[in-house]
Amino acid sequence: MVDQTGTVSLSADNLTLQHGKTTIIESLNLTLPLGKVTAIVGPNGCGKSTLLNGLSRIHHPIGGTVLLNGKDIHKYPSKEVARKLALLPQDTISPDGINVEELIRFGRHPHQSTMKQWKMSDQEAIDYALNAADLNGLKDRLLNTLSGGQRQRAWIAMSIAQETPLLLLDEPTSALDLGHQIEVFELIKELSEEGKTIAMVVHDLPSACRYADHIVAMKDGKIVTQGCPKKIMTKELVLALYGIECDLIPDPMTGSPILINIKRVKSL
Repeated sequence: MVDQTGTVSLSADNLTLQHGKTTIIESLNLTLPLGKVTAIVGPNGCGKSTLLNGLSRIHHPIGGTVLLNGKDIHKYPSKEVARKLALLPQDTISPDGINVEELIRFGRHPHQSTMKQWKMSDQEAIDYALNAADLNGLKDRLLNTLSGGQRQRAWIAMSIAQETPLLLLDEPTSALDLGHQIEVFELIKELSEEGKTIAMVVHDLPSACRYADHIVAMKDGKIVTQGCPKKIMTKELVLALYGIECDLIPDPMTGSPILINIKRVKSL
């Protein structure tokens, strides 16, 4: 159950973002493919998380515009943006003394008002999120008693419960073991197949190639290239991004690129 409230587009037009006086993103143009999973990849410090924060209007641009359905995202009321776009940041702070289900309930806040109280649809959204993130057995557990991976799944479930057409995820599998990484990536694909447009920062290049429909490769605050993983991922691109030599072979099951014979050749 993913409540889609119509197609919602998100793009950056000549976007420039700074931290202090340091320019991180400069004159960047990007449109997220509708109903697809976009993976943003590149070396540490290249601006991936900054870009995601800019797209979600947390980071205000010094130049250019982020467009939500063709309109400057900063001109929307905050609650309206929250009904269209959910962001899971890289660093989350769990409130004290609440359990998993209570955290997920926060995802319904954009749908509440003084005139619109808790409804059956809100509980259905929470139940769906609990099931999707495999948290039914943990819904009554306090967050501070969970492992790092379990807490990460709870935060992802909160984003799912927000029921937005757009979902931005900053390293959604960073705290997870291999099994739960695969579960999360498969969940992300399932959500996109149900209509969500998803952008995620991913460090694991083979996983990005396997689970994303669209790759945005970044370096030094700029987009080096973008497109279908099978078309754009080459050993020349891997060398340019990460300073490693490798060979690429297709995954026998999916055809997505796999890196082999990896060798570090220079420092970035």
